[in-house]
Amino acid sequence: MSVNTPYIVSARKYRPATFESVVGQRHITSTLQNAIASNQLAQAFLFCGPRGVGKTTCARILAKTINCTNRTSEIEACNDCESCTSFNKNASLNIIELDAASNNSVDDIRELVQQINVPPMNGKYKVYIIDEVHMLSTAAFNAFLKTLEEPPKFVKFILATTEKHKILPTILSRCQIFDFHRITIKDISDHLEYICNKENVSFEKSALDVIAEKADGGLRDALSMFDLMVSFTSSNLTYQSVIESLNILDYDYFFRFVDNMLATDISSTLILFDEVLSKGFQGDIFIDGLSKHLRNLLISKDTQTIHLLNVPDNAKQRYFEQCQKCQMLFLLRALDFANTSAMEYRTANNKRLCVELMLMKMCNIMNKIAPKNPPQTQISQPQEPTAEKKTL
Repeated sequence: MSVNTPYIVSARKYRPATFESVVGQRHITSTLQNAIASNQLAQAFLFCGPRGVGKTTCARILAKTINCTNRTSEIEACNDCESCTSFNKNASLNIIELDAASNNSVDDIRELVQQINVPPMNGKYKVYIIDEVHMLSTAAFNAFLKTLEEPPKFVKFILATTEKHKILPTILSRCQIFDFHRITIKDISDHLEYICNKENVSFEKSALDVIAEKADGGLRDALSMFDLMVSFTSSNLTYQSVIESLNILDYDYFFRFVDNMLATDISSTLILFDEVLSKGFQGDIFIDGLSKHLRNLLISKDTQTIHLLNVPDNAKQRYFEQCQKCQMLFLLRALDFANTSAMEYRTANNKRLCVELMLMKMCNIMNKIAPKNPPQTQISQPQEPTAEKKTL
């Protein structure tokens, strides 16, 4: 990158511009493309889901595509017509974005309602994208109801929110609702790999998997962490540098902890926990990580729930191998101990002892549930009658 070239964060530089480039939301993009192709567009859409999964991005792509005058056969915007060109330059007068967090009063909505009767300058539709729509006041929602239900034919509303439960049912009933999913670790990791190749960043695949897992389903969070790691590691992303910088406890520790518990080895378990503390990790972070590990082992034991295992591919085999060694009762009791310890940790005076007591209890589980040989009961043999009794 040239010194004079302004730096653009990855979340903006690699923001999807077509339906095909949207990451991990194929069920949304295909439905929208089919609606455009069949000319069955609703007057109002509600995009809801966690942060950073593509709600506003899909709203922009939808607004751009329905105004495109020369759509491709794949139902994508052409990027050449007047409408697409003005949109790409952020100069489109047909697409109005409104942040409901800062424009949430009834007066703001009344002003919007007064504007919608003005037809579009060019293109077919005038599109209003209202982000964080749950922030509107009750009065603003009520002022919006009639317009949302019967807008002019050339007006489309796209509402986006992270908290659908805060929106009035009367608003929900007037919208076509699209639920965005959390993006899988694999999809995020593959997207980061694509960016690494474009930016000439050397990487280890396991390092990208860690960033993807830490992002918890949000691509924007993953890209923010990715930019930070690229700067921290001088464009050389290694697994060790990423877990150290993001303060993540290597999941290899948790496999070792469970192996020690299955062997009822209290001494090795406590020594290993001391090693974790020496690396600067707090007890509550450790309890949370161990709980997730035990949960992953539990769902790995049943083929019907194994699809719930959201971990990198290189870790799935290790989970499958270790879960074969664990009895169901061991996992359930260990999870119960972890849950209890998490609640007690907040108020404990000796927090280290709180965690160590949990670990010792877990190590003792196998002693309780291991099958024991039932005590041998001696069956008394019938005694032969004495000689005196025989004579009688």
